[in-house]
Amino acid sequence: MLDDTLLDDPGRLAEVDAEGLLRAAAMAGAQVRATAEAAGEFGLDRLRGTRPRAVLLLTRPGVSQSAVRVLLAILQPVCPAPVVVTDIVPSWIGPLDVVIAHTDDPGDHVLAESIDRAVRYGATVMLTAPSEGPVAAAGGGRAILLPPRLPVPPGFRFPRAFTAGLIVANAAGLLSVDLNNLADELDREAEKDHLQHESFVNPAKALALRLAEHTPLLWGLDDVATAVTRHAASVLASQAAVVADASGYQQATTKIALHRAAVQSTTSGEDIFADPDLDGPQGGGLRVVLVEVRSDERSLAARRAATEALPGTEVLSVAEEVTGDDATRAAVIALRFELAALYLGLAAGTIGDRAAAHN
Repeated sequence: MLDDTLLDDPGRLAEVDAEGLLRAAAMAGAQVRATAEAAGEFGLDRLRGTRPRAVLLLTRPGVSQSAVRVLLAILQPVCPAPVVVTDIVPSWIGPLDVVIAHTDDPGDHVLAESIDRAVRYGATVMLTAPSEGPVAAAGGGRAILLPPRLPVPPGFRFPRAFTAGLIVANAAGLLSVDLNNLADELDREAEKDHLQHESFVNPAKALALRLAEHTPLLWGLDDVATAVTRHAASVLASQAAVVADASGYQQATTKIALHRAAVQSTTSGEDIFADPDLDGPQGGGLRVVLVEVRSDERSLAARRAATEALPGTEVLSVAEEVTGDDATRAAVIALRFELAALYLGLAAGTIGDRAAAHN
C-alpha cells in the first residue's frame, strides 16, 4: 500500500532509504564531471577533429539502452554521418568509424567480442565500463576506457553513459554541449528534489504523487522527449514496480483503445479528492503526462494537438527552468523521473527498508 505521508516526512524517508538510493540518483551532476575529467585523462585529445564515417551506439542491458535512445534522438538530425544503433559491432567496421558503448557487466562477452573487433580494425572506441574483466581487456589499451569513479548503483549510471556519448560528439564537432553547465543544471534539479523539500515545492515528489496508483501514459511531444519517456518507464518499473506506456504522441494516437481511454480520463472531470474505495476508480486509473524537450515548430504543433485532445493534461517541460540545450533538458527530465520513481517506490514499499521487511 502506498504511504504518501512518508514523502513529507524527511526523517522517515531517510530511514526507509537505508541504501542511500536518493543520494545516489542526486549524484548525476557529479557523474557528469567525473566522466568528463576521466575522458581528459584517458586520451580525449585523440578524438579532436575526428570526422567519422559512421557513429555506432552499442546497446547492452541496463542504462545503456536509455542512453543510446536519447543520444540517437539528439544526434540523428545533426550528424552528417550515419548513426547506427546495434547490439554488436558489424563486420564492416573500420578506422573511420566511432564506437560508443557502456556496460555495468565486466564479463559481458558479447560486448567484449565487439570491442575487440572494433579496435582490431582501427575504430575509435569510447567505452564506459569497469576497469577489470573481459570487456576492459578487449580494449587492450586501444579503447578510451572510462571506469567508474563514483560508487553509484548500476541503475543510476545513465548520466555517465550519456556524458561519454556527448564527449565523443563534442570532440567530433557534431554537438556543442557545455558539460559544466549540464552538471550544474543536474545539481540544481537534485537540490529542488531533495527529500527535505515538501511535495508542493518538490517537482519529483509532486510527480510521484500524480503518478501514484495510476497507470502512467508517458507520451513524448518530440523525438528526444520520447526517448526520455522510455527511460522514465524503465526506472518506474525498476524502482516502483509501475508499468507505464511510453511512446511518441503521434504513435500513441494509433493505439486506438488506449488513446480513447486517455481522452475519456481527461474529459471526465476526475475528482482528485475522490476516495477510490468508495467512489470506484477515476478515469480508468490512467494518468497522461506529455513530455517536451524541444521547442521547435513540430513539437509545438504536437503540443497543440495533444492538449486539444487531452484537455487539462500536464505537459512536463523544463524549458523555462533550465539553461541549456536539448541534451541538458533531456538529462534534467530523466533525473526528475528517476527521483520520482524512487519516491514512489519508497512510499509503496517496493524498495528500501519497507520492501526488505516484506521479504
